[in-house]
Order: sequence, then structure tokens, then C-alpha cells
Amino acid sequence: MLSVISPAKTLDFETPPTTQDVTQPDFLDDSQALIDILRDYSPQQISDLMGISDKLAGLNAARFAEWQPPFSLENAKPAAQAFQGDVYTGLEADTFSDDENRYAQQHLRILSGLYGLLRPLDLIQPYRLEMGTKLPNPAGKDLYAYWKPTLTSALNDAIAASGSKVLVNLASNEYFKAVDAKQLDARIITPVFKDEKNGTFKIISFYAKKARGLMSAWIIRQQANDPEALKAFDVAGYRFDPAASQGDTFVFTRREADR
Repeated sequence: MLSVISPAKTLDFETPPTTQDVTQPDFLDDSQALIDILRDYSPQQISDLMGISDKLAGLNAARFAEWQPPFSLENAKPAAQAFQGDVYTGLEADTFSDDENRYAQQHLRILSGLYGLLRPLDLIQPYRLEMGTKLPNPAGKDLYAYWKPTLTSALNDAIAASGSKVLVNLASNEYFKAVDAKQLDARIITPVFKDEKNGTFKIISFYAKKARGLMSAWIIRQQANDPEALKAFDVAGYRFDPAASQGDTFVFTRREADR
């Protein structure tokens, strides 16, 4: 069983990683091609392209200019520990044991606008490039055109190696759209997390993102490799709701009192 999650805009390259056992991303040549395109953009053009402030545009122009393989622990950091934000607050990859890191390498992937597909221990350098960015490239008008064939093929390989033809989609819609789901040789399970608010259960983005990370970590620690096992997920007050679930959409709910 393989799980996929989204990356995060917030990065931490100051805190040292808790493991020295790291790997290289599989698609660095493809990343380099995007970097070469982005290096021709001025900070103002980056601001317009990404819809970000002039300050952030300047920071990312500098990141693109400085981006340089080969990656090492001196100039890069494992992806699952470099990304911060709500999903990664739930994941807590810096607390994984060596055995959990090995399992995560086989059973968790991170979708990325710059790197395509990352394993948790793949080294990355700082960047910002969301999958929804309309960056013209030789494959088409945006990053979806650029990455879709590569990601779909790579995910099929990873699913086959995981030991179970099941993909647990814990990524956002923006990122999972980069995969041709119809071409995946897997049953796709989509967990949905809903919190009670004023007596009604609804998706609250902040909580739902953290819950995706919590479930990703739970799968790794339980070494769960059967979709039925997901229904036993009982973390931070979330519980499987069979009445609200339908087919391969597994709904987990949490009452206000349990937050």
C-alpha cells in the first residue's frame, strides 16, 4: 500500500535532520530543466507567475539561481523534514525510527512541482513551485503537462513495489491532479477528515491537513498494508464514520469535544 501527500510552502533548512541515511531524488534532470526555465524569469515575472509578493519573488529568484546538484547534507535536507506546515506537523518525520524511515521510503511519496515525486529521505534544496503554476515548458502550458506521464509511471512502479495494489490519496486536489488516476494500477482510497462545528461535520482545512499527516505517520508506524486497516485509525479524536463513508471515500469525523 502506497500513500501520497502534498509538499508545503513553509520550509525549515535550519534545524539539522535526525537521520544521516538520505537518498537522491529520482527526477533531478527534469528538475534541472525547470530550474533552467525559471532562471530566465526576473523577480517581477516570478511574482506575476506565482502571485506572490516582491519579497518572496526575490527570495525564490535567489533560490533558483543557487539551486545546484549534487545534493548532500551540507547543502540540502531530507524532504519530509524540510517541509513544514500542517501536514508535516501531523507527520512528525523527525521522530521516525530507522525502521520507520525505511518503511516510509517504500510506502510514502510526496508530490512536488519542482521535484516531481519524492521519497521522504530524498534530499531537496529550498524552492517554491506549486503544482498549479502555469509555467510554460516543452511539454505544455503548465506543470500538469510536464509531470503527469512521469508521475503516473513512477507511482505505478512504487505501488507495485509496496506489496499491495492500493494507493491512499492523502494529497490535495491541486497536487493529485498531476497524476492520471485512470492509468494507475491500483485501488485508490481517499480519506476525508471532517470536524464538528456548531453541530455539523465539515472539512476545516487546517485540521484536515494535519490529519492527513497524522494518518500518513500512523500507516508508517502500524506498517499498515491493507485498506481495511485504515478504518482502525483512531488518532487525535478522529474515528472512521461508516455512515458518512461511501465506496473508497473513507470519512473520519471528530467531535468538538475531542479536539
